[in-house]
Amino acid sequence: MLHPKPHIADPTSLKNIIFDFGGVICDLHIHKTEEKFRAFGPPKEKNPGTAEKGALDFEFLVEQLEKGKIAPEMFHSTIRDFYQTPPSDTAIDEAWNALLGRIPAGRIRLLEELRTTYRIFLLSNSNSIHYDCYRHDFEQDFGYRDFDELFEKAWFSFRIGLKKPDPAIFRFVLKEKNLIPAETLFIDDTSEHVEAARLIGIQGYHLKKGEAITALFH
Repeated sequence: MLHPKPHIADPTSLKNIIFDFGGVICDLHIHKTEEKFRAFGPPKEKNPGTAEKGALDFEFLVEQLEKGKIAPEMFHSTIRDFYQTPPSDTAIDEAWNALLGRIPAGRIRLLEELRTTYRIFLLSNSNSIHYDCYRHDFEQDFGYRDFDELFEKAWFSFRIGLKKPDPAIFRFVLKEKNLIPAETLFIDDTSEHVEAARLIGIQGYHLKKGEAITALFH
């Protein structure tokens, strides 16, 4: 029977564990996506400030995609319109998905063992393009057709219209599964998300760069 190491939480009170996905279960390689987008070539405009404005526009676009407010088609057309030589939808998806690594098998084995003792959940800021990619890999590598077959419940921001670190997403999760905050541990690689969870009473652990969830339990 596995328990969190003492610096994470008090195992006597812990009943539920909520895991982030990217950076916690699935490794991320953001530089690979950045490189592929740069390979699309220069933007249509070369005015001063174009790069900065483009970065802000892209950040907003991703936020809308992750909240499910826009469809992949809008994401594709917006990206395509940014470049002098418009990339295809397939090229855009390949670039966008390049940041997703495969899930190490040891992490899945850990989750399979943890769920015999705790109620385990997944809470991810994600979008439908990424989801289709890593769900396919998840089934191919481990035989699970969806994440709800491993977790009691898997929530994705693009499906519920809420995104970390908004406290509303944590309240939504707690209410839907009738979880008591003090009995719940949330593990995320973004400190802002962890602090937001802590503010409403959830035990939080910030998984730092170089740490792996397999080292957090014994």
